[in-house]
Amino acid sequence: MRYQISGKQIDIGEALQTHVKTELGAAVEKYAKRPTDATVVFSKSASEFVCESVVHLSTGLTVQAKGKAHEIYAAFDASLEKMDKQLRRYKRRLKDHHKDRHQPVELSGGASYILASESENSESEPESLQPIIVAEMEAKIQALSVGEAVMQMELAGAPVLVFRNEAKGGLNVVYRRDDGNIGWIDP
Repeated sequence: MRYQISGKQIDIGEALQTHVKTELGAAVEKYAKRPTDATVVFSKSASEFVCESVVHLSTGLTVQAKGKAHEIYAAFDASLEKMDKQLRRYKRRLKDHHKDRHQPVELSGGASYILASESENSESEPESLQPIIVAEMEAKIQALSVGEAVMQMELAGAPVLVFRNEAKGGLNVVYRRDDGNIGWIDP
């Protein structure tokens, strides 16, 4: 597994990098036999350290976790504990996913835009109703079954996931509803 361990405006020592590689490798190996790469970013927020961990699996699934603590090792351990809990919860489904899927998840490209929010201080009418595009990026849309999409959304900790439905071929959306249930839009 490839590791990218970095700090935002803080120095990451060799001992911490070794600790991260050892612990993260052992935790992920229990549940997913083919992880490809991991990104761990440490930062400081007021008096707390924040650790954001992302692990990409060879089948295209991604696991994310975030931990906070007053010590940097404890922040990583909190992040690792959340990731371990997610992987443990989906262990059977991950193994079934690996067994059934011999090829990695198909990805197709799409455009992703960041739009400027409307200024509340603006008293005048806008010149046009077209939003102002702040940034444009490429988004990867995965071809998944509905169950895999829900699992991917949960593992990533995302509120919404757009995916290409393997069964029907169309674009679908799964999202977390306000009542805690999962919604699925199949146009």
